[in-house]
Amino acid sequence: MADSDGLGEAAIAAASPSASAPGLSPSLGWRERLRAGLAGTGASLWFVAGLGLLYALRVPLRLCENLAAESLCGLKTQRHLRHLRVTVFLNSLTPKFYVALTGTSSLISGLIFIFEWWYFHKHGTSFIEQVSVSHLRPLMGGTESSISEPGSPSNNRESETSRQNLSECKVWRNPLNLFRGAEYRRYTWVTGKEPLTYYDMNLSAQDHQTFFTCDTDFLRPSDTVMQKAWRERNPPARIKAAYQALELNNDCATAYVLLAEEEATTIVDAERLFKQALKAGETIYRRSQQCQHQSPQHEAQLRRDTNVLVYIKRRLAMCARKLGRIREAVKIMRDLMKEFPPLTMLNIHENLLESLLELQAYADVQAVLAKYDDISLPKSAAICYTAALLKTRTVSDKFSPETASRRGLSTAEINAVEAIHRAVEFNPHVPKYLLEMKSLILPPEHILKRGDSEAIAYAFFHLQHWKRIEGALHLLQCTWEGTFRMIPYPLEKGHLFYPYPSCTETADRELLPSFHHVSVYPKKEIPFFIHFTAGLCSSTAMIAFLTHQFPEIMGVFAKAWC
Repeated sequence: MADSDGLGEAAIAAASPSASAPGLSPSLGWRERLRAGLAGTGASLWFVAGLGLLYALRVPLRLCENLAAESLCGLKTQRHLRHLRVTVFLNSLTPKFYVALTGTSSLISGLIFIFEWWYFHKHGTSFIEQVSVSHLRPLMGGTESSISEPGSPSNNRESETSRQNLSECKVWRNPLNLFRGAEYRRYTWVTGKEPLTYYDMNLSAQDHQTFFTCDTDFLRPSDTVMQKAWRERNPPARIKAAYQALELNNDCATAYVLLAEEEATTIVDAERLFKQALKAGETIYRRSQQCQHQSPQHEAQLRRDTNVLVYIKRRLAMCARKLGRIREAVKIMRDLMKEFPPLTMLNIHENLLESLLELQAYADVQAVLAKYDDISLPKSAAICYTAALLKTRTVSDKFSPETASRRGLSTAEINAVEAIHRAVEFNPHVPKYLLEMKSLILPPEHILKRGDSEAIAYAFFHLQHWKRIEGALHLLQCTWEGTFRMIPYPLEKGHLFYPYPSCTETADRELLPSFHHVSVYPKKEIPFFIHFTAGLCSSTAMIAFLTHQFPEIMGVFAKAWC
């Protein structure tokens, strides 16, 4: 399809009377012309720079005298004079000069090494390589020397790749996100650390404006106030606006939602406010149902009121789950999925899976997986790892690596191992959290599928379910690294899923707090310039030390080398 589109565009361009003649490039701006000129004359510039350097050093090097001596005395005499001059110059140098020279070189290369190491750990790339590729390569006639036209195949491939990266790095709302007041803020009070990033909270603000506002808010003064409250960045200002909305309308459901999310300091207080929001939300929802066919504005208002009602019921189910009323939570979630089946994008089934695992209702979990673990539906770590957990459960209590190596794996064990490999390929960050090789933090409000943020969100709630099944973590520990032998180049080709997206590290750094060490897959090799600066720093420091301790011996070596 892409090829046919490219041919169509080429035909249109050829038929157009304003098309450029063959061999002529389109008119470029002064910046493009300057860059192209610099790229085309890169070799000439280096040659001119070399001549200028020789001219500047003509006096210290005595080039004119050397040329005259060569013409008069011959090449052999000139070499003797040059060797004599170098010998006299080296004999005049003291060991302190060599110590100062090598010590300064060691200090400078050490500072460069420290900066390179810090930059690599913070940004995942080498600063020197990045500057070389971004700034020096175009000037030296690199890949950017030829400026491609807007309709060229290279531009088409780049735009297609960028569109693919954007789709792979789509950020999703965390189905099990915590309560800001009752959980995130309490964590801040205890540790003094902010568990949410500004980028994450900004995404939540956009979600709230999408779910809880519509074009008819101006008809109700309380909704107008809440529309401003969802845009407010300051939490006290948002809470104050919610109280103002309740003064205008005591049945403003979204105001109760905001207070339950941000002002309530315990789950019990949050549940109480959500129950008040449910009472008001159901009244408004019934009223909107009666008027939905009157105009498009009323239909938009019904969609908004539906979103509010579903959100309230879901959070009430999560409150019941956190307070130990798990069967009540399961019932609310099942009713929601039956009453509002189009809202599958909210991933309520992941909340249901976690609650059913807590009840150890594994048959019901399998029934949910049979419906949502379908090839046509988007996957998640919760679905893939829960499927692996169920298959692991049947064999983990009797599994032994020694026994398996002697007799081979049974059919059930093979299925369990394949399920683990499938889950690890989808999200390779999860096993380190389940095996407690990395410390957990509070999950963010948004996650990136197949990324470190999704792994944290899954392990935070599901680690207890893996621990409950005897031998499940042991089987995971014995088999999870075998996945990487099947996908030696995960960024280029996958086994059961698409190639692993290369943009997860950047997105996860935006979603996760700075005090968390982001998991990176595949593990990046240390850049060449870090090895180079480390070796340069070590060697020059060693030479400086030896010169300081043994000046006579190092002086002999220096003269012999020169």
